[in-house]
Amino acid sequence: MENKIKILVVDDHQLVIQGILCSLKEIGDFEVVTTNSCDEAFLLIKQNQDTQPFQLLFTDLSFDNTTEDTNLDGGEELIKAIRNNDFDLKIAVITGHTETNRVYNVINNLNPNAYLLKSKCDASEISFALTKMLANDYYYTHEIHQKIMRRNIVQIQMDDIAIQVLKELPNQPKISNLEGVIKKNDGSIVKLRSIETKLANLRTDLNANNNTDLILKAKELGVID
Repeated sequence: MENKIKILVVDDHQLVIQGILCSLKEIGDFEVVTTNSCDEAFLLIKQNQDTQPFQLLFTDLSFDNTTEDTNLDGGEELIKAIRNNDFDLKIAVITGHTETNRVYNVINNLNPNAYLLKSKCDASEISFALTKMLANDYYYTHEIHQKIMRRNIVQIQMDDIAIQVLKELPNQPKISNLEGVIKKNDGSIVKLRSIETKLANLRTDLNANNNTDLILKAKELGVID
């Protein structure tokens, strides 16, 4: 008899867990274990590793039920612990977090096999993600994929002058004040006309309506803090 695929679902909201369970039941016949604690999830993974290991993990990023005794206070910490122990299981993030900087850092630093959004995730998308993960592939829901693509493109276009301009712009009442503040690597001053050209190019690259919009979009993309 073929063994069932073993899945661990971790979320601090029972309604979310039930929703994922319902979707998984629509897709196929799996062995599913649930918990609302990252500490317990990690313990379950360790306890089962040598006998009946989990093949897949679905976890949220933020957990509101942590206490001062909690060791792993969120999904990122859980994924790090799994990676550090070389546990062989596919990891899917299923969360509400869409902030570009956080998404970028999770994907870039933790390399999850899938990134799904709770608000737009149904049985068909979970099924697609499962198929990709079991085939050693990756799946990011469309909105997340677009954010990562755009962030990568913007990151390539950013140079030291652009970063300086974006960081200093909110601190100056006039653009002309940036002259003398923005400097090249050799320490020479960047002329006002070059700064204005850089700003115009940045507004085009980030599809910003004005300089205020430009700063907001640069922050949303995680280019500046």
